Amino acid sequence: MFDVVIVGAGMVGSALGLELARGGLRVALVDAGSGEAAWSSDTVDNRVSAITEASRLWLKRLGVWDAIASRRISGYEHMTVWDGEGTGELGFHADDISVDTLGHIVENSAITDALHDALRDCDEATLLFGCRAEALVCDDAAAGILHLDDGRQLTAGLIVGADGARSRLRALAGIETREYATGQVALVATVTHERSHDATARQVFLPTGPLAFLPLSVSGNTHSSSIVWSCDEAFGHVQNERNDDDFLRELSVAFEHRLGSFHTVQSRACFPLVQRHAMRYTQAGLALVGDAAHNIHPLAGQGVNLGFLDAAVLAEEVLQARKRGIAMGDARILARYSRRRRGDNQQMLWMMDAFRRGFGSRLTPVRLLRNLGLQGVNRMAPIKQFFARQALGRRGDLPRVMKP
Repeated sequence: MFDVVIVGAGMVGSALGLELARGGLRVALVDAGSGEAAWSSDTVDNRVSAITEASRLWLKRLGVWDAIASRRISGYEHMTVWDGEGTGELGFHADDISVDTLGHIVENSAITDALHDALRDCDEATLLFGCRAEALVCDDAAAGILHLDDGRQLTAGLIVGADGARSRLRALAGIETREYATGQVALVATVTHERSHDATARQVFLPTGPLAFLPLSVSGNTHSSSIVWSCDEAFGHVQNERNDDDFLRELSVAFEHRLGSFHTVQSRACFPLVQRHAMRYTQAGLALVGDAAHNIHPLAGQGVNLGFLDAAVLAEEVLQARKRGIAMGDARILARYSRRRRGDNQQMLWMMDAFRRGFGSRLTPVRLLRNLGLQGVNRMAPIKQFFARQALGRRGDLPRVMKP
C-alpha cells in the first residue's frame, strides 16, 4: 500500500514524487523506460527546456539543482524576439528587473537523471521501471488500484498521471481531451556557429513558423545553440531530410546570419505539434499533471514549467491535506488543485495559439500591427518589465516552494 502512485517518471512526475516523498509520503513511480542514465557528457540532448527562475527555485529546494548544474546548464541574461518579415523587435535583459539571469537552458535528460538519483536515495520512494499501467480501479477517495502489465497491483490513496501527451492513465480513467493538430512540427537540433550567443535566447517569427535559438554552454564554449523550429509539416520534413550543408545554409538565411555562419548540426529530429487539454484534471482518487493534462505549443518554452507548476501545486495541496487528516484523494483537495491550475493553463494555451496565428499570418494589415506592437512594447519599460517577470515564471497562483 502506497500513499501515492505516480505513472510516469519523467521530469514532472519525478519532481512531484520527490516532493511528496520528502514530505513523508510513501510514493511509487511507475515508468515503461529502463531507468538507465540518459544524460551523456559527450553529446548534447536535442530535447532541452528553458527552466524559469520559479522552476529553478523548486529544483534547488528539492536538492537537485547542483546535480543538474554539475552535468550542464546554460544561463541566459537577455532575450530578443523579432519579426522576420518586418522591422519589429523586442528585447529585454535581466538587468531590467534586477536579476542575474532570466532562466537556464537545460537538457531534459540532465534534469531527469538528477531527479532519479535523488529518488533512489529517498527511503519513502520506490522506482518501478520497465512496466506499464494496464488497468485502473479508482472510484472513491479511500484507495485506488493500479494493475501493471507484469501482474503487480499497486494500491494508493491517490494515483497521478504524469505519463505524457499520450497518457495511458488518462485513457484508462476515461478522461477526454480537446485537441487539434497545429499543422506544424518541431524541428529540433544542436548547432555550432561562428559567433558567441552572448547568453541570449533569440526567436524570429517566420512565415513557416517561429525559429528559436536557445544558448548552450558546452565546456565553457558559447558557440553552440539548441534550435526549435516550429514549422509547417511539409517544410519541416524537407529540412530534416536535407544534407547537413544545405540545412545549415537554409538555417543561416532564416536566422538572418545573426550568429554568423553555422558549422555543424547534430541530432536533427521532427516532432508533431498537437495542442491538447484534458476536459478535467481530476476525478475520484486521481489527478493529471504536466503533458498528461495539457500540451502547449513550444512558442514560449513554457511546457515543462507549466508541468512543474502543476506538480508543485498538487504536492502543496496533498501535503496540507495530510497535516489536516484529510484523505489525499478527497474531492475537495483535488478540486482545489484543479481550480488553481486549469484556468492558468487554459489561458496560456489560448495565448500561445493567438501568438502562433498572429505571427503566422502574412496579411499586410496583420504584419503591420504586429511590427508596430513589438516596436511599441520595446519602448515602454513597464511593459517590458512585465514580460521579463513572466519569463521568470512569476505568474498566477504560485506554490510556496516556487516563491523567492
